[in-house]
Amino acid sequence: MTLGIISWIKEEDFINVKEKGLSFVELDVNDRAEEFLAHVDEVKGYSDKYELPVRAIGRWGSGRICKEGICEDELSLECRLIDAAQKLGCTIYITGCNYVDELSYYENCSLAISYFEKLIAYGKQKGVRIATYNCRWNNFVCDPMAFKVIHGYLKDLYIKYDTSHCIYAGGDYMQEARDWGDRFIHVHIKGALTIDGERFDDPPAGMDMTNWGAFLAVLYAKGYQEGLSIEPHSANWKGELGDKGVDYTIDFIRKLILM
Repeated sequence: MTLGIISWIKEEDFINVKEKGLSFVELDVNDRAEEFLAHVDEVKGYSDKYELPVRAIGRWGSGRICKEGICEDELSLECRLIDAAQKLGCTIYITGCNYVDELSYYENCSLAISYFEKLIAYGKQKGVRIATYNCRWNNFVCDPMAFKVIHGYLKDLYIKYDTSHCIYAGGDYMQEARDWGDRFIHVHIKGALTIDGERFDDPPAGMDMTNWGAFLAVLYAKGYQEGLSIEPHSANWKGELGDKGVDYTIDFIRKLILM
């Protein structure tokens, strides 16, 4: 396993990651996709200069399907992002699929499968694997039922996993890791903390309620050798405190990385 962090496309971003001694960056473009695509050459230069590979590129929250079918504009944009991933030597592209209320669960799953099939086929041409994120942000492919229907059918569709989303949804992240860990190709390291059943904060991993040792033990049992990507996400841990929190997480998680 290697340890990296979600970052962005400017040179100072790569410098900061390098100074922390991390092994890779993850770039989540979301609503900044065009900004990212306009600077791919610069990003490649920084990646090469600082010896920090871009391990994963992701796009969260967008609408991929509608009641009429696949959103072709979004599909086209995601194919352009896969092209960028290939140029950067990045082999993982992370996506999701929204739920259309006017359609049945079966119809939503059918459209999601059709959408992912197109991305998987395109990704294979470029040497890029496709993974879904388990975040609930405009995405229903995030729980055991969706995994069973969609990933159960699409054998080449992988999972980017984040324990915090399962915790906040009241799920069992250990069970999900046991059942689907062989499909994980990227894992977020983000703390989760609930009080009286409600989400309280996303503190640094190691200061939260996640059993990171046990979770990584399941990953080891599954033969996981991919990336662990730190996601600073707290509204409270910002500025100097946030930077200290990232340093704490780096030290904490490194002690759990045995291979």
